[in-house]
Amino acid sequence: MNNAKNIAFLGLGVMGGPMAAHLARAGHKVTGWNRTAARAGAWFDKYRGEGLPVRIGLSLQEAVQGADIVLSCLGNDDDLAEVMLGDSGALAMMKPGSLYIDHTTVSPAISRRIAEVAEQKRKLAVDAPVSGGQAGAENGTLSIMCGGSDKAMAVAGPIMQAYAARIVHIGTSGAGQATKAVNQVCIAGVLAGLSEGVRLAQASHLDMDKVLEAISGGAAQSWQMENRWKTMAAGKFDFGFAIDWMRKDLAIALAEAEGAGVELPVTELVDRFYAKVQEMGGNRQDSSALIRHLPEVSA
Repeated sequence: MNNAKNIAFLGLGVMGGPMAAHLARAGHKVTGWNRTAARAGAWFDKYRGEGLPVRIGLSLQEAVQGADIVLSCLGNDDDLAEVMLGDSGALAMMKPGSLYIDHTTVSPAISRRIAEVAEQKRKLAVDAPVSGGQAGAENGTLSIMCGGSDKAMAVAGPIMQAYAARIVHIGTSGAGQATKAVNQVCIAGVLAGLSEGVRLAQASHLDMDKVLEAISGGAAQSWQMENRWKTMAAGKFDFGFAIDWMRKDLAIALAEAEGAGVELPVTELVDRFYAKVQEMGGNRQDSSALIRHLPEVSA
């Protein structure tokens, strides 16, 4: 591959791990790093076992030094600041002229802060949160919403194509994260309606497969309906994107709305429903477990 890059990928969880592997499949030289060494080792064993030319960095410094591009997929604002900022952060260790792409869902404020620091250190930065969940990461079909300069995007776009079905440059730094907040608000509303629709169909003793066939071809259709109707009806909620993370994302959206003077009453209500499911022990169940806040229907 003539345009192969030396890439460091920080954060090898259910999203970052497959994304890093796609970069290796595209011909790049990929070094993975994770704060939990065991997870980094498991990632290496899996993809090295598939014959991919991946390696792991035993330290953050080892992972990022010499990299043309550094990517991350971490947890929250605090995690991102700890890994990227300060004298011992990755931005300080990256070589001048290199590019940083962040796929973590965080606040627009910290993305703008990171972009400012990157510019001071003569580096490029793109905030690029993703949508599509674990399946999208594994299949290389993520939708990516980006904030950053045209110059940074010109470099980042071809790299992200390794695991994306859609890449949209929204605007300046922080715009990608602000768009992800909109994305999560929309998903929350859809899941709330879908949860009530499933319960109503069950209470009406309808054939769930035939209901799905009928309504998924009309205006009610959505990705969530196509992919989660049957699993929600069956009480199966092991599909990657945990409620803990959804609530983190909704907190970002609600904070952005407050700052903009916008009311999001439905989102506030859905967030309370998610809190109820957490109290029921559903923290690590995926976001479609929202239906659990509604009592189950007897057969």
